[in-house]
Amino acid sequence: MSQPVPVGEPTHRLVPSPAGRVHLVEQGTGPLVLLVHGFPECWYSWRHQLPALAAAGYRAVAIDVRGYGRSSRPEDTAAYRMLELVEDNVAVVHALGERTAVIVGHDWGATIAADSALVRPDVFRAVGLLSVPYAPRGGPRPSEVFARMGGEEEFYVGYFQEPGRAEAEIEPDVRGWLAGFYAALSADTMPPADAPDPHFVSRGGTLRDRFPTGRLPAWLSEDDLDVYAGEFERTGMSGALGRYRNMDRDWADLADFDGAPITQPSVFAGGALDASTTWMADAIEAYPTTLPGLVSSHLFDGCGHWIQQERPEEVNTILTGWLASLPA
Repeated sequence: MSQPVPVGEPTHRLVPSPAGRVHLVEQGTGPLVLLVHGFPECWYSWRHQLPALAAAGYRAVAIDVRGYGRSSRPEDTAAYRMLELVEDNVAVVHALGERTAVIVGHDWGATIAADSALVRPDVFRAVGLLSVPYAPRGGPRPSEVFARMGGEEEFYVGYFQEPGRAEAEIEPDVRGWLAGFYAALSADTMPPADAPDPHFVSRGGTLRDRFPTGRLPAWLSEDDLDVYAGEFERTGMSGALGRYRNMDRDWADLADFDGAPITQPSVFAGGALDASTTWMADAIEAYPTTLPGLVSSHLFDGCGHWIQQERPEEVNTILTGWLASLPA
């Protein structure tokens, strides 16, 4: 009978990056697996994956993306463009003494992971995507697309574009806003299908107007919420929102990769109740072309957006099985 791999306690570190520093949390030894969170989260969203990956024989490293947590937060909005974040990930790999890594991302982190694999295939040998499917660069400028969405209402990505606007909504009550945002996209607390869509803002309104209230989703304890709220109360929201404010820059910066597939081994998992998987169903259907190295794709019934926290055991099983299938 095999014995469990001793994994030790997670270790916090700061490593150098092009913007100054990246804060990371590391657990285990073995091949490097870099975990990249989305909005509005931090390294803590991988708290269930770090010990599981470590126990399976991997060096699991969850970062605070630039603008979040204890990582550097440049003032210039343009510093949050995708190519800068790709270079942060490369810097982390090298700072840890490695040449290559597997990269796994959730939400915006999935897009960052996908583009890291696309732009630096020499460093990122495989890519795992959670919640947000891979869709190659192409089509009209993103701001033009967002402006056409919603009719008389405003799509949340467009709402996030103007510096200071979303901050004015969120920062007076970070904890309450985060609780509502997490609940709005969680399977057990999201509004019913016939309720106003929380991804859109009525003219003159706020996103929070449509958030559910009264209880937290089952995956989120009061202590968990305290961790997230504490980070954003300290840092403010502008660094995190910088990702949304660079989508047109990314579209221009990645022009050479228009329509490009990601050829490394890949895996995808998403929630069937997540708008990311329903709005982007065509992207999932295109995987034979856009992700020719796809090992497996999964949609979890009854699951919302926060997949690695809503369904940690299932995600851990998928990731460890996929990692074991990769070439050494």
